[in-house]
Amino acid sequence: MSADKEKLLAELDRCVLEMEDEAVTGVAQEYVNNGYNAYEGIVNGLSRGMEKAGELYEQEEYFVPELLICSDAMYNGLDVLRPHLPKDASRGSVAVVIGVVQGDTHDIGKNLVKIMLEAAGFQVYDLGRDVEPRAFVEKAKEVGARIICLSTLMTTTMHNMKAVVDLLREEGLQDQIKVMIGGGPVSQAYAAQIGADAYTTDAAAAAGWAKGMVAASQKE
Repeated sequence: MSADKEKLLAELDRCVLEMEDEAVTGVAQEYVNNGYNAYEGIVNGLSRGMEKAGELYEQEEYFVPELLICSDAMYNGLDVLRPHLPKDASRGSVAVVIGVVQGDTHDIGKNLVKIMLEAAGFQVYDLGRDVEPRAFVEKAKEVGARIICLSTLMTTTMHNMKAVVDLLREEGLQDQIKVMIGGGPVSQAYAAQIGADAYTTDAAAAAGWAKGMVAASQKE
């Protein structure tokens, strides 16, 4: 990676983390003017800054007002980078339903995954926070989703992830609709225990798994 590209990625990261919601657009524009990969700019620049902001929020160094400005900065940078993302027709029509499970209102991680999935070319239906299990399944059926993404930061709401998986089984949809889970207390072992199809640790990994799942299904 060139020193200039590395520097601009670090600057995108810093602009988001330090709430520079106006300066970030100039940095993002310079990044694309240099012909650098827009997806890398999102994953290794904007998203990293937002993940750091989320960590500061969890440590109670940042609060909701700071997070909102960080989010504004991220979206302003995204507005510049998104038109330069490579178009992938094979994923453009693939629908994903995403949300934070019932009882939880922490949505930073969910929002990052949504951005990464959209950047990868998926059609994302965001149900928001505190979403009851049945709503995920009904929305997935309505839009013909191939994947449901479930997030939580609380151990007390993890059982609602299992509830979604159980509902899909009851309706015989477990083969058509895959379930990906993530969040602080969640683990690969828990995913296996409840029968989820995937556990991912961060937004970029979530998008990577989704792309791999679609590619594998197209070969079948």
